[in-house]
Amino acid sequence: MSDEAPKSTAKRQRGPSTRVQVWKRPVKKLPVLGAACEDRRVRLFDRKFGARFLDEVPAAPGVYRFHDAAGVLFYVGRAGNLRRRLGQYRLPGRRKKERKRRALVTAAARITWEVCESPLAAALAEIRLIQTLRPERNVASAFPFLYPYVGIATEGGETYFCLTTAPEAFPAFTFHGAFRSREVTGEAFFRLMDLLRYVGHPVPRHRCRRLGTARHSYVRGFRRLPADSAEAWSTLLRGTSREALEALALRLVDHAGARARREETHRALRAVGRFFRHEARTLARVRTATGYAPYPVPQQERDLLFARYRVEALT
Repeated sequence: MSDEAPKSTAKRQRGPSTRVQVWKRPVKKLPVLGAACEDRRVRLFDRKFGARFLDEVPAAPGVYRFHDAAGVLFYVGRAGNLRRRLGQYRLPGRRKKERKRRALVTAAARITWEVCESPLAAALAEIRLIQTLRPERNVASAFPFLYPYVGIATEGGETYFCLTTAPEAFPAFTFHGAFRSREVTGEAFFRLMDLLRYVGHPVPRHRCRRLGTARHSYVRGFRRLPADSAEAWSTLLRGTSREALEALALRLVDHAGARARREETHRALRAVGRFFRHEARTLARVRTATGYAPYPVPQQERDLLFARYRVEALT
């Protein structure tokens, strides 16, 4: 007889369920904000200038102007296609430059335009308008009279350097420029003067003032620099060679004072190198590409020269 208990054929009864019903708040679908914002920006443009405004704008190169409620011009722009560019103001995106467009539309009460014969003519017209009228929202090209020059002069055994925005006040100097960035050019000038103290003897400041004075202008002089210093540094300022900087760096390696201030010396050399790359050599490249002969480049002509270079590079 088997000791195993007989298996029950009855179905096992299920006990009460322990599962808890959790109530969930129904999820509401949020409105699509992008479409609403887009529609709001379009409505602002259309309300100010009319829903059919762009139909009247020609698809041609030209310049356009934004005027405020008092009729004051506060912004000038250019376009290879006026209709397409102004259409970007009707529906700007979210990037930084497009936020600027939204701000211009908000401030504007009227938009006018002028057709030009080519994109180059439009670029040149824009710069001339900005230089002449200086609209409040245009910063670039508005103040070319602040573009600096760097000049070199020799007198006896002394070599003089000048940083100025008024080269006419220093007739003894041969100037290079005009350069665009006052920050880059000024830093390079003063750091170079610091470096030349290691290899030359500074001329007293009162003797430097004999060569001319002007507001925001600086003259520094040195004795006992190498005989070819003026010519060597002129090639760097003209953007054709940086051999003068490399020769100076080699001399500083053997100078105990420069080695003691190694980090400061390296920063100064980098500042002069940055000026050569971004200002002097760039200006030389643009002059060569456009065949521009006058030198130094007049301050009022510099932005026009670069605009011509950029437009010609795209065509």
